Amino acid sequence: MNELQEIKIENLIYEIRGKQVMLDSDVARLFGYETKNLNRQVQRNQERFPKNYCFKLTEDEYKNLRCQNITSSLEENYGGRRYLPYVFTEYGITMLAGILKSQIAVKTSLKIVDAFINMRKFLNENKDIFKRLIMTEYKILEHDSKINELFDRLEPKKLEKQKIFFNGEIYDGYSLIIDLIKEAKSRIIIIDNYIDKSILDMLVYKKEYVSVELIASSHYLTESDITKFNKQYPNLKIKYSNIFHDRFIIIDDNLYHLGASLKDLGKKCFGINKIEDKDYLNKILTTID
Repeated sequence: MNELQEIKIENLIYEIRGKQVMLDSDVARLFGYETKNLNRQVQRNQERFPKNYCFKLTEDEYKNLRCQNITSSLEENYGGRRYLPYVFTEYGITMLAGILKSQIAVKTSLKIVDAFINMRKFLNENKDIFKRLIMTEYKILEHDSKINELFDRLEPKKLEKQKIFFNGEIYDGYSLIIDLIKEAKSRIIIIDNYIDKSILDMLVYKKEYVSVELIASSHYLTESDITKFNKQYPNLKIKYSNIFHDRFIIIDDNLYHLGASLKDLGKKCFGINKIEDKDYLNKILTTID
């Protein structure tokens, strides 16, 4: 992962067909795969990669990238190509991480998703400038409403009291949970019978001083996993109990009910619901203690 730390991922994100995308060779290198092997997974799972997840560049699009001198140096390490490259949106990158089942791919995909989010925040923070440029260039006042709608979509997502995610919405599910983890000011409690290393990958986004308690029924994490995590991201404890059937996450004094295990977000349709009644929060805390 040293190479990932040295690379500014935002520099590998291009805009093609109105979408922010990354070249297959860049994604492959960051995931630790050969480009041909990564694309082979896409071809084997074509039903999981609709056009808003992944698409192949045309010759003109690829030539345009090369003429603009923005073809990635990572791609050049692979030498000449016989086939036109694929490009992936953040949805496709997250789907790939789930298919590859690699801890490096999962952890890296979260960093890549953060880069996409940061790009959107940049656009959002400068939306007035972009709006004036577009208006000046095209001089079409009737497009105002469409431009405003575009920028509204770039606004950071606010957590709703209730939210349902459908099959394949992996990025949206992960993004929401990570936003919750980042918001925590004092404590995070996760009640989930199947806690594995993918959940530790999410918890690296917490604030340093925030404590974490995991309640699980199965030993998917080893003492070594917990010890190594605490050396870099301290204050994590795990308890084993089989008294819970459903999944919950507590962020400070807010209780959320989850319809799926955190490790399976986006794989099937599931919901998340904020429980406002503090009596339920207190009862769960008492049960844990």
